[in-house]
Amino acid sequence: MGTRVTASNSIRTYRKAHEEYLAEQPPCTHSIQHAMHAITLKNIEKKYATGTHALKGISFNLEAGSMTALLGANGAGKTTLIGILTGLVRKTSGQITVSGVDLDAEPERARAFIGVVPQEFNFSIFEKVEDILIDQAGYYGVTRSIAKERTENLLKELGLWEKRHAYSRTLSGGMKRRLMIARALVHEPRILLLDEPSAGVDVELRRGMWEFIRKIHAQGTTILLTTHYLEEAEELCEHVVMMRQGEVVRNAPVQELLKELTAQSFVFTTNQPLKEGGPYRLKQKNATTWEASLSAGTSVTKMIQDLSEQHVMINDIRPKANRLEEVFIEAAM
Repeated sequence: MGTRVTASNSIRTYRKAHEEYLAEQPPCTHSIQHAMHAITLKNIEKKYATGTHALKGISFNLEAGSMTALLGANGAGKTTLIGILTGLVRKTSGQITVSGVDLDAEPERARAFIGVVPQEFNFSIFEKVEDILIDQAGYYGVTRSIAKERTENLLKELGLWEKRHAYSRTLSGGMKRRLMIARALVHEPRILLLDEPSAGVDVELRRGMWEFIRKIHAQGTTILLTTHYLEEAEELCEHVVMMRQGEVVRNAPVQELLKELTAQSFVFTTNQPLKEGGPYRLKQKNATTWEASLSAGTSVTKMIQDLSEQHVMINDIRPKANRLEEVFIEAAM
């Protein structure tokens, strides 16, 4: 007679996986984590029944303790890859290990190492904020007393403590996003997958979220971040994996990619007349706005000084795009 799969069986499996994870932890987790890859992907293929070839032999390592950005235009395969890691999508072929555990051989144990913040809100709108976190911790075998302590700490860190007794449906979009992050972290995973964490979050809250992400990364959590905000990737991440049409087209440290820039564009305004062209390849955008392209090694300060000597007063100036965005446009579009 076959084994009957029930919710209680599933919970017990997760509890066992989490207990094994805790038993493996040495006194100093952070240094041990760096001795291995957090996630290893080898030749990951995904072909849908419709004929779409979403992933074409993806291979890369996510270093333990790192913060990596997964970048790509819509349809590049990012969401499919996250779906495979979280069990929502079944890969066609290839091998994945999570903290040294084979995802196919021991899926529950492997996924116990991962916390996930998906793009869409997927918690119960009829539950209270505090209960969502406590129940989530219970799925991983965390005792209620410890779960309540972790819940309090996370909600305070993310500015949600005053909302702990509120029903989740009453939260603003930004608060819901922070609740998703808290829920992903309540079982203290080694790896955090953040799929568009800043979507629907205003600038001020985004900056606060960045500080929190930096803090948990500094404590040893490995982070894989997908984002459409290239500024976010450049600001937070040490490493970048760029995808295009189901393939990895770049896989390198952020600073290495930035060194490849041969030019950087700036936009500035002035009420004085200028001529197009010249050493800064000036282009007029409208009556008062100009675009300048500076070659590598030429500072924006020098351009401002040169224009000032021509009695041109610049009212304001900003980069046309952040530096990583310029690399991304070349490689992944």
